[in-house]
Amino acid sequence: MLLSLSLTHATAGFDVLERTTAAFAGLSTPDLIASTMDGEAVSGAVVLSTCNRLEAYLDVEEGAGDDVTARLVAALASRTGDTHELLAAAVAVRTEGDAVGHLFSVACGLDSLVVGEPEIAGQVRRDYDSARSAGHTTAALDQAFQRAMHVSRDVRRRSNLSGDASVTHLALELAAGHLPDLRSCRVLLVGTGTHARTAVAALAGRGVRDVAVYSSSGRAEDFAARHDVAAVADLEDGIAGADIVLTCTSRVAIGDHQITDRTDRRLLVIDLGLPRNVDPAVGTLPGVDLLDLATIAKHAQLPGLTMDDISASLIADAVAEYTAQQDASPAVVALRGHVGGVLADEVRRARRRSASPEEADRVEQALRHLAGVLQHTPSVLARRAAADGRVEEFEHALEFVLGVHVDTPAPSGAEAPTDASATSV
Repeated sequence: MLLSLSLTHATAGFDVLERTTAAFAGLSTPDLIASTMDGEAVSGAVVLSTCNRLEAYLDVEEGAGDDVTARLVAALASRTGDTHELLAAAVAVRTEGDAVGHLFSVACGLDSLVVGEPEIAGQVRRDYDSARSAGHTTAALDQAFQRAMHVSRDVRRRSNLSGDASVTHLALELAAGHLPDLRSCRVLLVGTGTHARTAVAALAGRGVRDVAVYSSSGRAEDFAARHDVAAVADLEDGIAGADIVLTCTSRVAIGDHQITDRTDRRLLVIDLGLPRNVDPAVGTLPGVDLLDLATIAKHAQLPGLTMDDISASLIADAVAEYTAQQDASPAVVALRGHVGGVLADEVRRARRRSASPEEADRVEQALRHLAGVLQHTPSVLARRAAADGRVEEFEHALEFVLGVHVDTPAPSGAEAPTDASATSV
């Protein structure tokens, strides 16, 4: 069965999430996945790690969800130093349809700190591709994540979600309230990742032209050339000349000792990193204002920044369709197995009767095309029957008409949540 474990700003708060993120900061994504899959009950895993969430989507044996959850929570506790009880309460656990529905919402940006952020879809895609390239996914995980990418595009195209819905855009909106004229500000970006790219576009849209970038990994020159901004070689010099410093990187931490006296000109520091990029003591310096994720999150709950009805409906429809497809799978597999067996017999018979190998190939191609056409409509009807709760009628009809018996998996003994909400461990 599919199992998802989610540790986010909403379930855990930023303090716990920051400690957990920091504890796994040294692990590469493949190593993180491998450690998550350490156990016979887990056959596949995709780990999603962003600045606001750490989630594992797992393909586990039926009935093993509780054991896998307890083991992974214990692993988190051993790394963070938090108690098992604290982390168990902070981790949201979902199974099967609830897990898939949550994944769809995440990919669409509907579970983000700022609802509708477009960057999350790319992050989900990258983490899924990494897991798949490493051989850590299963057919069930592949189907769920590929469907999530499709749903994300559909929701983005058909809903009322704003293209400006992101933590970066909201942070700059708040910055405009701190500074009298944002257009005349000098901005330093620390880091060259997604937030930096989003910030360049958002600043340009607000008429800000004096933008520089610093990167401790040596990527500033390349980023500056691609985005038509200036590159800064020294962090402290860049901070000294800036009115706004926006950070989101895992490599740089800014302390109060790196900021010179700002009593003559105020400085706004925006920390989008988790773990924090900026020492909280910076916010106590004269002339310095500090916006971190916890502060920004309070403003993210303002009216208007919520899931719209169209998005909610599209997600619900996608989950229903996905669930119906899973319910119909045994019937579809049985049908295709039956047709495949008949096809194989006819292909062998046709090859014996054909005058040449070329003729045999043409006949086989025609037979395979016919088999595909014959299977298509019953497969669609099977999914439709499952969606209507009538898949058993389809299975009886299949056996009555074609003599095909459907082997339906026995129901799991594990209890799943009765509604779409998450349950604690």
